[in-house]
Amino acid sequence: MSDPTIAPGDKARLVKQLMDARRAVKAAKAAEDSEAEAAAHRLVDQAKRGLGERGPVWWKDGTPDFNRHAVKNTPYADWYAGSRRQASDDRNACSESPAP
Repeated sequence: MSDPTIAPGDKARLVKQLMDARRAVKAAKAAEDSEAEAAAHRLVDQAKRGLGERGPVWWKDGTPDFNRHAVKNTPYADWYAGSRRQASDDRNACSESPAP
């Protein structure tokens, strides 16, 4: 999740940078250009850090950061294992058990 304190204009700019960087990753992979791919991955990381999705945590409630951890290695492992994901014809629909 992005840092909710980022100004809307800054967030829009960073999201655009992120999407551009992801497209650059895809293009570099298609071209089999490992140097361009590595550069594009760095741009993705830079945008994600700007958005607060990586790097130091932005929340102040003392909750640990479990981003970039496998669910099985977090306190949410049992919940995730018990959640039921159901197929749907609607590509935008999702049916899961609520988080604890």
